Amino acid sequence: MELGLVGLGKMGGNMRERIRRAGHTVIGYDRNPDVADVHSLEELVGKLKGPRVVWVMVPAGAATQSTIDELAELLSPGDVVVDGGNSRWTDDEKHAVELGLKEIGFVDCGVSGGVWGLENGYALMYGGSAENVAKVQPIFDALKPEGDFGSVHAGKVGAGHFAKMVHNGIEYAMMQAYAEGWELLEKVDSVTDVREVFRSWQEGTVIRSWLLDLAVNALDDDEHLDKLRGFAADSGEGRWTVEAAIDNAVPLPAITASLFARFASRQDDSPQMKMIAALRNQFGGHAVESKTEN
Repeated sequence: MELGLVGLGKMGGNMRERIRRAGHTVIGYDRNPDVADVHSLEELVGKLKGPRVVWVMVPAGAATQSTIDELAELLSPGDVVVDGGNSRWTDDEKHAVELGLKEIGFVDCGVSGGVWGLENGYALMYGGSAENVAKVQPIFDALKPEGDFGSVHAGKVGAGHFAKMVHNGIEYAMMQAYAEGWELLEKVDSVTDVREVFRSWQEGTVIRSWLLDLAVNALDDDEHLDKLRGFAADSGEGRWTVEAAIDNAVPLPAITASLFARFASRQDDSPQMKMIAALRNQFGGHAVESKTEN
């Protein structure tokens, strides 16, 4: 099938390549002309045959809103817009109503896989009507990992981003647990090779995971994480997860504590946050802050 893809950054650019490898046609637009196939949203829409599917991969909030507003004026009834960014699920409901007034479909899709997704595939969580999802299904199939899992129609509009939000909340807590364990091991005199302790956990233990593998990668690059400053940002989804928990009276002590730990990292050079920063860089290519030389 044909797909219009808006936003060709770290995720979008690799997604375009993976979709093309599956035999589909992708026309990409980005504000950076060096990576774009076309030079405007109008040109992108004009090159697609109806019914069109346009996938948006731009930052959540104002950038997504302005892109969807412009597409609403360019697309036709029966076309579908997919928001594959990290939008809040409540924004999805608003976008679906706005586009629905013009008989344009809307699907929200949480995407996980980071910089590794090109080769490994992307975990996809999407929400919307069965009719609109069906129009996008060949692209979901191209992006997902091989095998029976890694892709789910999570429910109605908003369900995809809500599921991805909870996924990221769990990710916060898992990274925090590895980071706390790492700091404690580094602190005691009796453990003389913390990196190899972490490596030993990669086989046969109940805490083995891809995050653990990435932690070992980070320690191989910088054994004691001396090059990193103990600062970790939060993308917003951890906050939204905690807010949703409050709204629904669901206790999330581990996820909430991991979010607050990131706030604490902005006050001091936290050893735990060195590991969090290293993991975020490993799986998502997120920027890290290096220590400045005195």
